[in-house]
Amino acid sequence: MVLTSVGKMVGLQKKTSGIRNICILAHVDHGKTTLADCLISSNGIISSRLAGKLRYLDSREDEQIRGITMKSSAISLHFVKGDQEYLINLIDSPGHVDFSSEVSTAVRLCDGCIIVVDAVEGVCPQTQAVLRQAWLENIRPVLVINKIDRLIVELKLTPQEAYLHLKNILEQINAVTGALFTSKVLEERAEKETESESISDTAPGDQIYDWSAGLEDTDDSHLYFSPDHGNVVFASAIDGWGFGIEHFARLYSQKIGIKPAVLLKTLWGDYYLNTKAKKIMKGDQSKGKKPLFVQLVLDNIWSLYEAVMKRDKEKIEKIVTSLGLKIGARESRHADPKVHLNAICSQWLPISDAVLSMVCNKLPSPLEITAERVEKLMCVGARTFDSLPPETQELKSAFMKCSSEGTAPVIVFVSKMFAVDAKALPHNKPRPLTQEEIAHRRELAKRRHAEKLAANQGKELSEKPPSENLSEVTGNTGDTKGEEQQLTGQVDIMTSKAMKQEADNKESFIAFARVFSGVVQRGQKIFVLGPKYDPAESLHKLSSQCSATNDLPLVPHMTCCTLENLYLLMGRELEDLEEVPAGNVLG
Repeated sequence: MVLTSVGKMVGLQKKTSGIRNICILAHVDHGKTTLADCLISSNGIISSRLAGKLRYLDSREDEQIRGITMKSSAISLHFVKGDQEYLINLIDSPGHVDFSSEVSTAVRLCDGCIIVVDAVEGVCPQTQAVLRQAWLENIRPVLVINKIDRLIVELKLTPQEAYLHLKNILEQINAVTGALFTSKVLEERAEKETESESISDTAPGDQIYDWSAGLEDTDDSHLYFSPDHGNVVFASAIDGWGFGIEHFARLYSQKIGIKPAVLLKTLWGDYYLNTKAKKIMKGDQSKGKKPLFVQLVLDNIWSLYEAVMKRDKEKIEKIVTSLGLKIGARESRHADPKVHLNAICSQWLPISDAVLSMVCNKLPSPLEITAERVEKLMCVGARTFDSLPPETQELKSAFMKCSSEGTAPVIVFVSKMFAVDAKALPHNKPRPLTQEEIAHRRELAKRRHAEKLAANQGKELSEKPPSENLSEVTGNTGDTKGEEQQLTGQVDIMTSKAMKQEADNKESFIAFARVFSGVVQRGQKIFVLGPKYDPAESLHKLSSQCSATNDLPLVPHMTCCTLENLYLLMGRELEDLEEVPAGNVLG
């Protein structure tokens, strides 16, 4: 795919409905960074051959050496689906328990998340922790069951066994979600009970107890992961393939002649295909039949793996021609069958298409932020939203609108600060020269060369035998002048070297942030409120008309600053921006 220009990204930032701010969450080594590599390669930033090996978002040296993510890092991707264009701000987060603070900084900036689960290991402690974190932060999750190739190559399961294993993993994940939901409902009920108790203490008369838990009345069907809801993708990031069942529903609806909507509901579950009657029947296990998912999906993937691993050329050619793919000679002749497999699978079921279309369909845009989440972002510690001053509470509507109009207040949430080598900043990077600059430099070089020639000729003349004492004296003064110039030149070189060394060792701090309202512009003066800032204590010290440009009284945990530079975060690279509208992640 063609590399997207920064200008294009800036244009997409202004269409808030097409923005998706997402992070990838998982247990350590479940394949988050490999999945991120596959998504990045779809934008032409890295080669698809290097996806999974490069670990592009692990930009620190220690991350590359240890092979794990330690800091969350962001990148912006462009995705086209039909006639709709999307800007996806993707944040990769660590899976190791020691870096769980990095996960919470990533989650704060997002509206949705991709939960990645290893198909062999299933639900691990950190998987439960990230599910809980996503639940507490009110962000919507989608699921990617990764490393399905391990079920074929390592565990050597049959398609039927693999289906039961995947079903089991889904049940485990949904059990965690169910437990979180139940605890929330019971918590709310307990709060209501304490309120009613305090009222009943004051009111005389008989006490009536309500024993229902409240679980029967509340609908939780939208919370769970199910392939027929379109919020689950089965994948192998290292082999470059992934799919949601809607892909196969569309494919087989033409072949079998059954409506896609019917196939979508029956492809996952206890249904089988009666080939004689061309009907889908229920109860596959009781009748000893293959479930539809095994028959139409897994059997095909298993037979492809088997053919490639056993180097069955005839079968491979048959599969490739039936799928209408073009595989290069280099890949098909490669000594490692995995390379050949990757070439076929990544064309047949590209993982980036499956995951990004699920993200665009199922995860909300910044305009769909919930009131509950806004209140959580505005409150610090044990403080509740109702206890905030009315002026602060009014800002809730600005969060909800997520407007980029000139009248909207500018609200930026900074989730962390990270250090960047001064050399990596865009204005310190060597840029390509323009034609005028090249011509000017050529002119300077010519002039220097002419001066050097003239100086050498002068030296030769001065070395000739002196005709008079006068010329000797002038010669001496010339020598001392030359020596002085040489010394000053050496001093200049030494000081410039020292300055360069100092600049090389310098680090700059960049804020990892998101704009929730208004438009942030370079050179703008803003208030910076620390995590301990309390509006109830501080608002009365400020006048209602004050702005960040005025001289302000001393207020604890509040300062003013000027936004010197704004950056588009592109993994290891930073790109200069003039302004950033609401709903975007920035540096």
